[in-house]
Amino acid sequence: MVPFRLATALLVTGFVVAACDAPTAPADAPQAAAPASPDVSPFRIGALQAWSLKDGDIVMPVAAAEFPWTDGPAVQAALTAGGQPTDQIRLSIQPLLIKDGEHLVLIDTGAGGAMGTEGKLVASLRTAGFQPTQVTDVLISHAHGDHVGGLVDADGRLAFPNAVVRMSTPEWAFAQQTAEAEGAGPLLAAITPKVQAFAPGAQVTPSIKAVPLPGHTPGHSGYQIASGDGRLLYIGDALHSSVISVARPDLVNGWDSDSPAAVGTRRQLLANTQWVYAGHFPFPGRGRFQPLGEGYVWAAER
Repeated sequence: MVPFRLATALLVTGFVVAACDAPTAPADAPQAAAPASPDVSPFRIGALQAWSLKDGDIVMPVAAAEFPWTDGPAVQAALTAGGQPTDQIRLSIQPLLIKDGEHLVLIDTGAGGAMGTEGKLVASLRTAGFQPTQVTDVLISHAHGDHVGGLVDADGRLAFPNAVVRMSTPEWAFAQQTAEAEGAGPLLAAITPKVQAFAPGAQVTPSIKAVPLPGHTPGHSGYQIASGDGRLLYIGDALHSSVISVARPDLVNGWDSDSPAAVGTRRQLLANTQWVYAGHFPFPGRGRFQPLGEGYVWAAER
């Protein structure tokens, strides 16, 4: 979502505001094998077991200098139409955990406390029944602080010491170029021996393939998880808000490095009926985009 330099400006709360009521899961979304907790939501993707893991929540006042959308009236209209407060937005942070054969895969790592968030990821992982040492692969959508901050613990040590860290080659180059300016030099030094960069669109585990989703950062990647008839697309930061980004995909977002490409990606995703996982939408972040009038709404899975 945001570079490290903006981290200290963000406030955190411990709750999520839903954007759209959807009383049932999508018809082809397999049911969870175990009951959910407030911070862990288990579910299945075909034969694969997966878990939405809560890391925290970000609250950003609309009046904040760091607020990314500059078209105030359009933002206010979208929030009002979506039944949301108009003075602030709430963005959830929920990495995704998948058991893919011998691989225990974590997609993104949350903020790790670097942004003042609750930093619940490791606790959520343990609630799901795993230890950090069991994670074999960490897949990174992009190198912003709320996605890579959890790669290290409070002492700067690797949070998942036995895992390889994988991101696209252009994203790794971007991370190396910007780390010092963003105050992420120590994190970069810690993870460098573990990083395995991949070509955009590569197959990264037996059931997971990287999907380029351009616009947010130079090498921003989504991930397509496929098993049998199950398909789930992790969309990273292609869309941030379940209200603003969905209702007005055309709005320029200051967090995006290439606005025209980001707008194109948002529009393409909204037109797709696939089951998706959105890392900043209300927990557990799973659902579909549905047409409504001339636009779209987020139909969240409960």
